[in-house]
Amino acid sequence: MAVEVFIPQLGQTVEQVTILTWYVEDGAQVKQGQEILEVETDKTVFDVEAGDSGYIHIGPYKVGDVVPVLEVVALIGEKDDVFTAPKSAPEKADKPGKAEPKPHKKAEAPAPQVEEAAKTTPAVAASTGKHFVSPRARKLADARGVDLSLITPTGGGGIRVREQDVINYLNRQSAAAPAAGQFAPIPLPEMEITETIPLKGVRGVTAERMAASAHTTVRVTLLMDVDATKLVTLREKLKGEKESAWGFKPGYNDLLAKASACALRRFPYMNARINGESIERLSPINIGIAVDAARGLFVPVIPNVDQKDLQTVGKEFRQRVEEVRSGKIQPEHLSGGTFTITNLGMYDVDGFTPVINLPEAAILGVGRITPKPVVRDGEVVVRSILTLSLVFDHRLVDGAPAAQFLQYLKDLLESPNEVTLTK
Repeated sequence: MAVEVFIPQLGQTVEQVTILTWYVEDGAQVKQGQEILEVETDKTVFDVEAGDSGYIHIGPYKVGDVVPVLEVVALIGEKDDVFTAPKSAPEKADKPGKAEPKPHKKAEAPAPQVEEAAKTTPAVAASTGKHFVSPRARKLADARGVDLSLITPTGGGGIRVREQDVINYLNRQSAAAPAAGQFAPIPLPEMEITETIPLKGVRGVTAERMAASAHTTVRVTLLMDVDATKLVTLREKLKGEKESAWGFKPGYNDLLAKASACALRRFPYMNARINGESIERLSPINIGIAVDAARGLFVPVIPNVDQKDLQTVGKEFRQRVEEVRSGKIQPEHLSGGTFTITNLGMYDVDGFTPVINLPEAAILGVGRITPKPVVRDGEVVVRSILTLSLVFDHRLVDGAPAAQFLQYLKDLLESPNEVTLTK
C-alpha cells in the first residue's frame, strides 16, 4: 500500500503554502525521514519529510504552485505505482495549540468523487454542505459586511472561500462603482519589463494582508516629536554596563518595546482587537517588531513583554531575527501579537505612516534620532529628537484616548526610568 505525502498543518493561521523546491525527482527512491520537499508559508520555510521508504510518485504540483495545507502532493510506494487523487484529505486537529506535522496515512484506492467535488459550482457546493470558508475570509467578510454567498471560492478546487477571494470581490466592487470624481482604471502602456515577480509566498501574503488592512481599518495617524536626549544617554550607559554580561548591546527597539508595554498596561484600550461585532481588550501584551529580511517583511512577536526584563526581551528578539534571516522561524513566533513596532530610523527616515497589522488596534512607527535645535527655558539648545507616528484604528479607539497613550509613551522616553525599562 502506498503512503500519502501531504502538506502538514504548520500553525493555526497557515492555510496554504508555496512549493519552493522538490529535492527529489518523480520516481526516485527515498528513505523514511528524508527531506523531499521545501515549502514556504506566509512567513517562513519548512521541509516536508518522507513518511516511509520506497519510490516517490509526485502529483501535478510544480515549483511555484500554491497548495492548501493537508493537500496530498505525492505518494510513496512501489516502483510501478502511479499518483492518484486520494479519497479524502486528512482532517485538521480539533484542539487549539501548536500544530505538529501529522503522520502520513495509508493511501486508498482512487476515488473519482473527489474530482467531481472539485468541479462542483459554488451554489451546488453550498447546498450540499461542501462550501467551506477559511477563518480569515470569514473575519474579513464580517468586518466589511460582505455576503459570503456572493463570493466565488477558489480554494480546495473551488469549494473553499479564501481571504484572497473576499479581497478580490471587494476590489471588483470598488472598480465597478468608482466614486464621483474618480476615473476608470487606465490600461497599462507597453513598456520594456526587466523582471516579473509573482505575487506569491511572502510577497503575496504581504500584499493580501496590506490590502485587507486598507479595506478593513479606519486609520488615523498621530505624529509626535520626542526629546530622546536622556534615552540616548541611558542606552549608552546600558551598552557599557551590560554588553559583556548579556552578550549583546541593548538597542532602541528593546527599550521601545519595554516602554510601549508600560504604556499599553496603563491604557489597555490600545491593547485590543475587533472580533466580529465586539471589541476585545487583551490581557497579554505581545509586541511584534518588524524585521526586514531578504525574503520580505516579517514581524516576530515577543510575548508578555511587560512581564520580562530588558535582557530577556533583547535576547528573544535577537533570536527571532536570526531565525527570520535564516528562514527557519516557527509560525507560532509570528502570530499572537497585540501591538507592533516598526523602526525605519536606521534608514534616515524621520516619520512615516505604517499599515496596521491586523487584527491589532494600532502600530507604532519610529523614525531616526537626530540632533535638532529646540527652545528650552527661552534658549535655543541642541537636543536629540525622535519622531513617533502612531497609526490606530478609529473603530476601536478615538483620537483623544490614542493621543493620551502616545503622550504617556513620550513622557516615558523623555524621562526614562532605568528600573522601569530594564526590570
